[in-house]
Amino acid sequence: MQLLDTPKSRTTKQRGLILEELRRVDTHPTADEIFGLVRRKMPRISLGTVYRNLEVLAEQGLVLRLDGGGGQRRFDARTEDHYHVRCLGCGRVADLPSLSIEIPEREAAAGTDFQVVGFGLEFLGICPECQAAAAALAADDTPEGVKE
Repeated sequence: MQLLDTPKSRTTKQRGLILEELRRVDTHPTADEIFGLVRRKMPRISLGTVYRNLEVLAEQGLVLRLDGGGGQRRFDARTEDHYHVRCLGCGRVADLPSLSIEIPEREAAAGTDFQVVGFGLEFLGICPECQAAAAALAADDTPEGVKE
């Protein structure tokens, strides 16, 4: 997918680098994390520039903006339809393998006067690191001499 060059949002060197760095990772980084990646190659770029360009890229459909979870917004360079799982402990987001889930968009549209244009689906769970941390914490809280 190419960067779109329109009068309102012309392609810039910064925007190209931001998209390039986002495509190199599969971690669904926050704008702050992307800023850290981009700053290695473009030290004078500002955090505000990164935020603005990520919004433009999302509006152009070149990146996905992941708003769920109440934490910081995350971004994904993989724009084809796919699902995510978010850790309730640390907020980490991961792609799920292809799932065949039928979402009744027509039924949703028929049940309202809204024009349904899409949907978002996110699974919630606990990542392996948070599971291990919880298990370690539980083990530390076990009174001495008591066997589980």
